[in-house]
Amino acid sequence: MIRVLLVDDQRLVRSGFRMILGVEPDLEVVGEAGDGAEAVAAARELRPDVVLMDVRMPNVDGLEATRQLVDGSPDAPRVLVLTTFDLDEYVYEALRAGASGFLLKDAPEDQLVAGIRIVADGGALFAPAVTRRLIEEFAQRGVPTVAPPALDELTARELEVLKLLARGLSNGEIAAELVVSDHTVKTHVARVLAKLDLRDRTQAVIAAYESGLVRPGTA
Repeated sequence: MIRVLLVDDQRLVRSGFRMILGVEPDLEVVGEAGDGAEAVAAARELRPDVVLMDVRMPNVDGLEATRQLVDGSPDAPRVLVLTTFDLDEYVYEALRAGASGFLLKDAPEDQLVAGIRIVADGGALFAPAVTRRLIEEFAQRGVPTVAPPALDELTARELEVLKLLARGLSNGEIAAELVVSDHTVKTHVARVLAKLDLRDRTQAVIAAYESGLVRPGTA
């Protein structure tokens, strides 16, 4: 059973999500919160697997709440950001803070349900087209930082895989591009995440852009 915490400052929105998730046999809504501070307190008490996190809320927003929730511990909940805007700078910052992906609030019900299952299983919910649009939009706003020393630990093939991740390619698409098996790609992705001390492929995409390994417009 996947335990879900709903975080949104609008009660009607939370009620709508609760109704959608309530009919799924493998999903359980364990609580609700109206702002980031309530979300952090509720998550520590209820220990959900996934937090559906609104970004723009009064008092403590979703960005700060995500930072506090995703603390690097193995039992930290996965955060799925919900937003009205598909190019919202706060979403980008939430991903940097450790969120596992994001969905638009008007996404189809089946996409919401599937998204929760994906992030609960350790995946990152990031459609390829959205990956490129979001990362390129905000990567252009700053000068890339110096590449972290850990990049030197990656093999040539692992660097290649990281660049393809940054283009928003799925494992299957990367496998086709490199003419290798899906299993081989999964192994390379796991090694990239381990060597760079990253939580998931979403953070890998951001790291690739911020380090200058991949630049906006090259995808």
